[in-house]
Amino acid sequence: MLGHVAEMLGIDFPLVPIAEPDEALFASAAGLPVMAGLDAAWTPGAATRDGARLALASLQWATRFTLSGITSGLVTAPVAKSALAAIGWDYPGQTEFLADACGQPYRDAVMMLAGPSLRTVPLTVHMALAEVPAALTSELIMHKARIVAAGLARDCGIAAPRLAIAALNPHAGEGGKFGDEETRIIAPAIAALRAEGIDAFGPVPGDALFTPRMRATYDAALAMYHDQALIPIKALEVDEGVNVTLGLPIIRTSPDHGTGFDIAGKGLADPGAMAAAIVMAAEMAAARG
Repeated sequence: MLGHVAEMLGIDFPLVPIAEPDEALFASAAGLPVMAGLDAAWTPGAATRDGARLALASLQWATRFTLSGITSGLVTAPVAKSALAAIGWDYPGQTEFLADACGQPYRDAVMMLAGPSLRTVPLTVHMALAEVPAALTSELIMHKARIVAAGLARDCGIAAPRLAIAALNPHAGEGGKFGDEETRIIAPAIAALRAEGIDAFGPVPGDALFTPRMRATYDAALAMYHDQALIPIKALEVDEGVNVTLGLPIIRTSPDHGTGFDIAGKGLADPGAMAAAIVMAAEMAAARG
């Protein structure tokens, strides 16, 4: 596939077939090392069963290599979940698969979006906005904050991570006028985290959380819902956003974008986020030592 795309785009880039991951160390000087043994029919810009089988086999191989320590980290590419479901894939996404492969509950796999100037973590992810208030608990905030603090220390070299905790309601509820989640759920969680020695503060109103001055005061912002975390990353980091999975024994990153089937095979895709994901995985591996 890589050779076909390179030829189609007129790129003279040699591919070096390898049989084992450790061969990449010696083959990289001659070109791009590519694992042999995975082959399937594929169609640019289309979600097909053969393409899904190839994607799944690649993910399974890479996961086994990383869990066994043969490779230092895992960088996943966007996948078409509908095509995977058509071949019997029964996970909501790759993160759930990886948590299962690592023998850990999915609640321990925390999604962090990261770029050069910002890291955000959605405390609730794929649910309707109307369901978010009922899903928020002090225990949820504390559980994910602990994982984020530990992950930043272990994988990012931040000895004492500073965590900003977002408010849910406008003006942080304004003393209960616009909701009481801040005083009833969020503030008690922050107090408990601080008692444990975690440098957490808030609740910070959502419209103030991502200003330049505020961003300088924390290492990661914990948002109450999906879009509260992802909008600033996509607006500020543009093509350098990386999705990092914290809480797993292995390093996993991925570019913060989808499959882009509409531009597949046309030479229009920006590789910035994928390159950033690869670099970040390497940096995290170096931090772990």
